[in-house]
Amino acid sequence: MSTIEESLRAISERVKSHSSTMATEEAVKTAVVLPFLRSLGYDVFDPSEVIPEFTADAVGKKGEKVDYAIKIDGDIRILIECKPISVALDKKHLDQLYRYFSVTNAKFAILTNGRTFNFYTDLEAPNKLDVRPFFVFDVTDFNAGIVNELRKFEKSTFDVSAILATAERLKYTSGVKQVIAKLIEDPSEEFVRIVAGDVYEGRMTATAREMLTGVVRSAFREVIMDTVKSRLSSALADTQEVIEKIDDPVSDEPDIVTTDEEREGYMIVKAIVRDTISPKRVIMRDQKSYCGILIDNNNRKPLSRLWFNRSVKYIGLFDGESEERIIIDSLDQIYEHSDRLRATAAKYVNGA
Repeated sequence: MSTIEESLRAISERVKSHSSTMATEEAVKTAVVLPFLRSLGYDVFDPSEVIPEFTADAVGKKGEKVDYAIKIDGDIRILIECKPISVALDKKHLDQLYRYFSVTNAKFAILTNGRTFNFYTDLEAPNKLDVRPFFVFDVTDFNAGIVNELRKFEKSTFDVSAILATAERLKYTSGVKQVIAKLIEDPSEEFVRIVAGDVYEGRMTATAREMLTGVVRSAFREVIMDTVKSRLSSALADTQEVIEKIDDPVSDEPDIVTTDEEREGYMIVKAIVRDTISPKRVIMRDQKSYCGILIDNNNRKPLSRLWFNRSVKYIGLFDGESEERIIIDSLDQIYEHSDRLRATAAKYVNGA
């Protein structure tokens, strides 16, 4: 496991357990921001590299400071502004970063409340900080994709061009996902008119619009679920012989019962990794205390474990040096760990 991942997990647990004690900017800096910068390879004890309370003469507002400035190869390249964890980050908090960005050689700015990190640059206009971040992540809910993006900010590999190469795609992908998520939960009147226009022939009265809004919301969710089910069916169609093995427990112990929930969890995991490794290699082996999902039916190649035989359910992940158990409230939450499951499967692709 990389240093970044280890640090993020430690920070994540700290935020989850002690967020109530991070009511000030200073607490956020000490408990989250400095450990985060250290994980990226910066010397937080060197004030010439990680400059606290950074000021620039040309700003024009005396006494105004940015919490940290990161200097790389002699130039200020990253500015960081911290807020208490209870503060919801908004563009109004960008004022100081906005002014300092234009009078330094900084290419990136980070606004954080200790839980959410917003990364900004100047995609819209040179040397003018964008209002919308190009990269956002929640330290309590990160995945392999986020870690890969953060690695670009490591001191040893910091490359402005490499970061900017994907920044625009990240920015607009994030924006589109937010719009889609909002449309699913609260379809706009215009969206309802567009999607219902070809199927509803009546007059668009207030009553009809209210009815169709509910229909569109339900249909949107069903389309997503149908897509997921189709993916699962495709994965299973390739491995009918494995399904038959599931119906007959692998273990000879008669008191082991494979539940429907375990079967469905197994199918979800297999669907997630099917583009990484052949589904035929993904086998379920139920045990008394957990349901194991193995590659090649080999105990030395664990992909995941489903700890469902208890009141609190866990999924076991193996992308680190040992199993990590994570609480899940529903089977849908397995999808939140897709990147980690694919990373584990990738280790076994070549028969390792």
